Formats: sequence, C-alpha cells, structure tokens
Amino acid sequence: MAVSRRDALKTLAVVPLSAIRSSGLQAGPGDQAATLLAIAEVVLPAEADRKAAIAAFTSWIDNYKEGADTDHGYGNTRIRALGPSPARNYAAQIAALDDAARAKGAANFVAAPLDVRRTVIEQAIADAKVERLSARPTGAHIAADLMGHYFNSSAAADLCYRANIARDACRGLEGSEQRPRPLRSSASGPRITDTGHDRRR
Repeated sequence: MAVSRRDALKTLAVVPLSAIRSSGLQAGPGDQAATLLAIAEVVLPAEADRKAAIAAFTSWIDNYKEGADTDHGYGNTRIRALGPSPARNYAAQIAALDDAARAKGAANFVAAPLDVRRTVIEQAIADAKVERLSARPTGAHIAADLMGHYFNSSAAADLCYRANIARDACRGLEGSEQRPRPLRSSASGPRITDTGHDRRR
C-alpha cells in the first residue's frame, strides 16, 4: 500500500488535532521524544495511539542493520544488502523544522502552535519532494517516514475499519468465518496496538 503526497497533504489539512541518536531514534524522555510527538500530533489521526506509533517507528529504526542481507523477492534469487539507515538524515531534518518554526516566531518546532507546525511540515514534505509514503522508512523526511510507517501498519488498518482485524498477525482458520471484533473504546479513543510486523524487507 502506498499513499500519494497529495493524499498526505490532504490528511495534514483535515486530521483532528489534540495533543537522535546518531544511529537511530530514541522514544524515551528528552527532546527527541518531544519532537516526534509534536510531529505525530500533526500527521497522525487524533484517535490513533500516537505513543505506540512512535514506539513502533523508533523500534524499527533502532533495529535497522546497515549492510544486513535481506530476503530476495519472489522469483528473484539476488540477495540485496540494506543501505544506510534512514535515521542518518533525521538530525538535520529536525534542525530544519526548528529553524522554520523560529522563522515564524516560535522558540522551536515543539513550542510552535499546531497550525504553525502543520504549515512547517507541509512545506518540509513538499521541499523533500516526497511523492508517496512508503511502509519502509526511506530517510526522505522524518515526518513522511513516520506517516508511511503508521498508515501502512496493522494498527492503522484496524482504526480505519474500527475493528480488530490484526492484518499482520499469524492466525489459524479457527474463527475465520467470524467478523472481526469492534475496537475497544476508552475515554481517550480506541485502543489499538501494532503487531510489530517487520517491514524492513
């Protein structure tokens, strides 16, 4: 599944809003976590579990092994090695977000109002010439990579259909004739979790 840049920019305009390490990302306390959450508040649905989406994204990045062999595709016997980590580009991209936010009067990107953050990210994605959102982070831009990783996830599919489809789970035939159960609701919205499906290959 791939999402066009046009659809992505439409998403930025209509999504309801509520609320590096050199080799990867860090989901724990600190500026990195705050920046990722500030990005997620703009580009991910308000009903999504944004913290879980960030955790899944950072886990993917942190477990990326440059130069590791990948499985060959169906009908292709050539083994390919993974290229440089997408996270190599993120520090400069985050710095650029901060600079753009400061140009609009904010202390930095995290401190900027949501409408300013949206404008900054829209321009950053356009400048990066991101045409499609890949399930596999590419490094083109951290916001596009977070969007692509989430919107191609099992959690996003569940939220879209408001059902526990668990698309990437390995399930047997038992109960397969039954409709998926509706998502459990809570005061903060549906509780959804990703299956941790590895999309590096």
